[in-house]
Amino acid sequence: MSTLRDPADALLEWYDRHARDLPWRIGPGPRARGARPDPYRVWLSEVMLQQTTVAAVRDYFHRFTTLWPTVEALAAAEDGRVMGEWAGLGYYARARNLLKCARVVTHEHGGRFPETAEALRQLPGIGPYTAAAIAAIAFDRPETVVDGNVERVIARRFDIRTPLPAAKPEIAARAGELTPEARPGCYAQAVMDLGATICTPKNPACGICPWRDDCAGRLAGTAAELPAKTPKKPKPVRHGIAYLARRVDGAWLLERRPDSGLLGGMLGWPGSEWTEGDPAPAPPIRAEWRDVGAEARHTFTHFHLRLALRTALVPMERTPERGAFLPLEEFRPSDLPTVMRKAFDLAAKG
Repeated sequence: MSTLRDPADALLEWYDRHARDLPWRIGPGPRARGARPDPYRVWLSEVMLQQTTVAAVRDYFHRFTTLWPTVEALAAAEDGRVMGEWAGLGYYARARNLLKCARVVTHEHGGRFPETAEALRQLPGIGPYTAAAIAAIAFDRPETVVDGNVERVIARRFDIRTPLPAAKPEIAARAGELTPEARPGCYAQAVMDLGATICTPKNPACGICPWRDDCAGRLAGTAAELPAKTPKKPKPVRHGIAYLARRVDGAWLLERRPDSGLLGGMLGWPGSEWTEGDPAPAPPIRAEWRDVGAEARHTFTHFHLRLALRTALVPMERTPERGAFLPLEEFRPSDLPTVMRKAFDLAAKG
């Protein structure tokens, strides 16, 4: 299939036949008949998909849209419930901004998302990429949308050998050259689909690619090696101690983490600072603490964490120095962030 005519037309022709069926998407057929994407669902999916795969997001998206089918419903939700449903998607700052954005859209914009990328960027948690994606996909604005899949496609198509992240400006500029005025929302999704299904990180299926004839990377024999990436530094390992105290009536001692920082605003087990050296003991209540003999291990963006676990059973009259006891009937392990849930599961086994 030659794309020497117009690359956008060739890609859209391919997309009309091969578009992925995604729960937040209005496919090319319905769009051609006048159906329009729901900006709320586009926004929600884009926030969820940051640093996360489509396969991982599907169930979360279905659960969120069942519980909160509109932006107004999400805006009215309890913070703790939303954070609990988010657990496992990581980057909890995104969940906090999700609520902030829903409330701004509901209370300051009458429940309607702005239609331009510039206006969308003024909303909490919406950066340049997400703003461009919403404007293009939901409102058919001719915005250039560049995610990881698009970076790979464009680097190969133009044989851009500069390593990422230094190559980002050149890739964005080249992607902008191809963005059409007609059907920009479908085009943005088409490039993403091309990267996800054909121009894959390993073993790209160049033989069936709609852009194969004028792909500079394929012609130069470099496609499978691109995009080049600057080697990452090894992640450091930090250590900490988590204290799991249970009162004799079954209540658990928990504390809410500060709004800023990792796991901000989430309930978790009181603990020590996370440090690359030996953590200083920081028990939140006077008790006979038992070492579980296991570590809860978790990887964050910039470091690996290993939490030593201490457990204790405390009497009713004992007052904690930090945190508060949550009655057993109100405690749901699923509401905890992933690392705290790992600690609970290990302590229960121990």
